[in-house]
Formats: sequence, structure tokens, C-alpha cells
Amino acid sequence: MLKTIALSAAVLASLAAGAAVAQTPGVSESEIKVGATFPFSGPASPLSNTGKGLIAYVNSVNDRGGINGRKINLITYDDAYTPPKAVEQTRKLIESDEVAFLFSPLGTPGIGATIKYVTAKKVPHLFVVSGATKFANFAEFPMTTTGLPSYSTEGRIYAKYITQTAPDAKIAILYQNDDLGRDFVAAFKEALKGEFDRKVVTSPYEVTEPTIESRVVALKSSGAQAFLIAGTPKFTAQAIKKANEIGWSPLIIINYVSSSVSATIVPAGADKAVGVVAATVTKDPNDKRWAEDPGMKWYHAHFEKYLPGADIGDNNYLFGTQQGQILEQVLKQCGDDLSRENIVRQARSIKALVLPTLMPGIAIDTGPDNSMAYTQLQLQRWTGSSWEQFGGVLSADLD
Repeated sequence: MLKTIALSAAVLASLAAGAAVAQTPGVSESEIKVGATFPFSGPASPLSNTGKGLIAYVNSVNDRGGINGRKINLITYDDAYTPPKAVEQTRKLIESDEVAFLFSPLGTPGIGATIKYVTAKKVPHLFVVSGATKFANFAEFPMTTTGLPSYSTEGRIYAKYITQTAPDAKIAILYQNDDLGRDFVAAFKEALKGEFDRKVVTSPYEVTEPTIESRVVALKSSGAQAFLIAGTPKFTAQAIKKANEIGWSPLIIINYVSSSVSATIVPAGADKAVGVVAATVTKDPNDKRWAEDPGMKWYHAHFEKYLPGADIGDNNYLFGTQQGQILEQVLKQCGDDLSRENIVRQARSIKALVLPTLMPGIAIDTGPDNSMAYTQLQLQRWTGSSWEQFGGVLSADLD
């Protein structure tokens, strides 16, 4: 009798797993379809190397036989960093390609334009590459987890650093006029409270503008001694370069999204960026201090095999690789239960995941109260040839 009950339970479990596979679009016995959009063209195209890093890592996973016997069929489209294109391509992924879930779509404007549609379709929307604070609100967006530290957390860290380093400094903020930039401004308002209006001058820009140089000139005239640039690499590089050209030498802080050496620092001029401060979660692949680090040795070998000819100094490739490792972890945890409910559940159940290219002391921990992959950051300063870390690892709880 006991054997019969045990056998029946095993059969039911098998049937349940099979039903989950059968009922989830994009899932078969041999593959799982995953979709993403990236700005392969347009004003934020340097960030699309995150997508290329993700694609390369998925290729390596498939070369190893996939996960739980299934290959990952990663389908990616170009949204040109424009909301209408993001809507079009996201609909295509869900309605035509019938992906099981979306993973790592990049860009605050596009995600903002699609997140309500994805939520209504009840499609998992995992580790989106945006730090917009509202996207991490699980009550409002129960299918979404985020892959960047929140811009609110990052902004509060910068505000605290400026007030500690230069307590009387006037602060200029050049920001992208969407949720990315506005979150940084809101974080400074929260941190500075009643002092914000007296100490801060702001200038928003649109991603359609060809240059923001005139805005930098105007901000210099404010007399600011600290300068936060909250945007994407193209405009951040322009701002650093222009500040140097006009002889403005404030404390310059740039956001993590724009901290890639190849995408931002080199176009700005490595010598012109000396002293720039940014927060990070990742090691710099070109920094000699990591030459004997086992994680970076692995990354260099992986990069040489799966991204030959690409620029290893571009941190976007590294971040995309980490995104691929998170995807791998989620699918491993799912096992054979690939129902959309379980996919989301596992994305919010990652415990103390340490990736080989993360800064020491930083781990990925999601849970019932946290939909963000990263809640910790490390400050670093550009020396002219590499990033130099300082201080300890900072968390979302700053007080």
C-alpha cells in the first residue's frame, strides 16, 4: 500500500511538471524561449554591449548542454532606446515569438513604456536593466525584478558623499529627463531636505539632443563645486570633456550606468576624467589589481572564447555576462517547474549569490521584500589609468 502511494505521488509530481511545461508558452522538453530588447542603435547604443555580453554567456551555457536538459533560445531585438519601438518589439516577443519570459531588457524609457503591458499579460519580466525606483515596487509590478541598484539608492549615496566631502558645496545636477535622471534628483531632495533649493541647481536634457555642452557651460556659471551627471555614456562623456575644456574643475560624480571605461572615460579623455567618482558593483576587467583574481581570470578566458575581437575594457560586456549568470541561476532553481509563477518566485528567492566578477563584499540576495539584484555599491575614483576603490561597501540602508 505504501509503495502504491509513493508511486502515485511520483506520477502526480511528474504530471504536474509536464503540465507546467505544456502550459507555459515558449517551453518544450528541449528548449526555453527567453526575450529581451536592447538599444543596438540610437543614442544609448553603447549600453547594448550588455545585451551582447548576455548573448555570449547564453551561448556558453548552451555549449555546456543547457540547463536541466533545455537549451536557452534567447531572442533579442533592437528598440533604439525609444519607447514606441520598445512597445512594438516587446509585443512581438510576447505575442508572436511566445517567449516564456522577458529577461534583461535594457533602458528606462522602454521599460517604462512596456511594464504595464507586460504586467497585464502576466509575463515574468526579470532583472530589467534599469534602476528606476518604481520598477522595484513589487506590489504594483508583481512580474518584475530589477538588475541594477536603484537610482534612489545610488543617488542617496552620492548626496551623502558630497555632504561629507564638501559640506558647503553648491551642487549642479545634469540629468536625463526621464525616470533615470529624475530619480537621482529626488534622491538628492530626500537627502538634503530643506537645503536642496539653496544648494542645488539642475538641468534636464532629452536623449534626442545631439549635445549637452551648452548646459554644462550654464551649470558652471552657477558656481557649483560639485557636479553630478545622471545619464547614459554618450552624454556623460560629453559633459566630462566640456567641463575640462572650459576650465571647470568641480568634484564630478557619474552614475554606475556610465562608468564603463571604454564607453565613457575613453571618449571623454582618460586624462580629463581624473578624479571622477562613481559607484560600482563590478571589478574593472582592465585593472591590474585583479590580474591574479580567479574570477577575473575566468572572465578573461570566457571573453576570449565567446566575445573575440570585442573590447574587454567595456564594462557593459561584463555586466551582461553577470546578467547571464543570474538567468542561469534562476533556471537552475526552477528545475522542471517552468510555470510563470515559479519563474517569478525563483527570481525573488536568490540567496547570497556571489558572481566571479562582483566587487568583494557584494552578493545578490532577493526575497519577499526585495526585487532588486543589487542593494550594495562600492565607491571608486578614476586615477587616469584605472578605477581605485575607496571606503567600504555601502548598502541601501544609509542611516
